[in-house]
Amino acid sequence: MKIKSLIVLLMAVAFTLGVVGLSFSAQEIKGTVSKIEGDKLTLVDNVGKEKTVKVKDMESIKEVQVGDKVLVKNGKVIKEGS
Repeated sequence: MKIKSLIVLLMAVAFTLGVVGLSFSAQEIKGTVSKIEGDKLTLVDNVGKEKTVKVKDMESIKEVQVGDKVLVKNGKVIKEGS
């Protein structure tokens, strides 16, 4: 009985984390670029927290440099102020 309960609990946790992951991927993330590595940008937000995001649209990353303020939405990078 305990094993069945544990399996159900683990499946519920896995499902919840999967849904949360999908919702985060569609979010807008604003920050200052601190690192560029291939298709990944590391941003520092306005409270100093670092976040690394994967860029889907590689054309949008060509003009971006470390220190630029950007918005990443749906995998596309938009420079702020341009």
